[in-house]
Formats: sequence, C-alpha cells, structure tokens
Amino acid sequence: MPHHRSSPGIPQLRTAYRLLRRTATFTALGYFVLFLVLSAYAPGALDRPVSGGLTAGLLLGLCQLPVTLGAIAVYEWTARRTVDPLAAALRLQASRQPPHTRRHTDGAAR
Repeated sequence: MPHHRSSPGIPQLRTAYRLLRRTATFTALGYFVLFLVLSAYAPGALDRPVSGGLTAGLLLGLCQLPVTLGAIAVYEWTARRTVDPLAAALRLQASRQPPHTRRHTDGAAR
C-alpha cells in the first residue's frame, strides 16, 4: 500500500473534500433538476404570473445563475476553511520528513 494512503490526515482530507464537492454539486444541479422537473410535471405552476409579465418559470430560470454562483462562492469559502488547512498541514508534515522516507502521491519514489 502506498505511503500516502496510510498517512494520518489523508482520510480526513478526502472526507472533507468529498463532502465539499458533493454539497456544491448537489446544490447547483439540484436546483437545475428541480427546475426541469417542475417544467415537465407542473408547467401550470411555472406559468403563474409573479409580477407584470414575469412568470414563476422565468423567475426560477433567472435565479439559476445566482444559485450557481452562490454554490461556487460557498465552495471556495468552505474549501479555504476546511480543505486547504488540512492540505497545508499534510504538505508541511511531508516536507519535514527525511527525503529518503518521502513518497509522492503517485506512489513512486523520485
């Protein structure tokens, strides 16, 4: 088994990154899928006027961009708070190891 898999902190980093990635993906795609499902199964709800000539469907469609940008912003903010410090700690830990004991992430000694 390669050294990087057995290093303490790697499972924690993977879990944090996986949670971050899934949350951002499901937020952005979930909103889009909700919009598609409403378009397919509840077109009457999307035809309702909200204000003037603006319908609920058009409003939901226009909100897709802010939701996606919000998901990106939350992704970056959360990455800086959770994933980046873990990665920096592992990088520092690896740099403190003697060169002959270091292994790189591809599993091959360089």
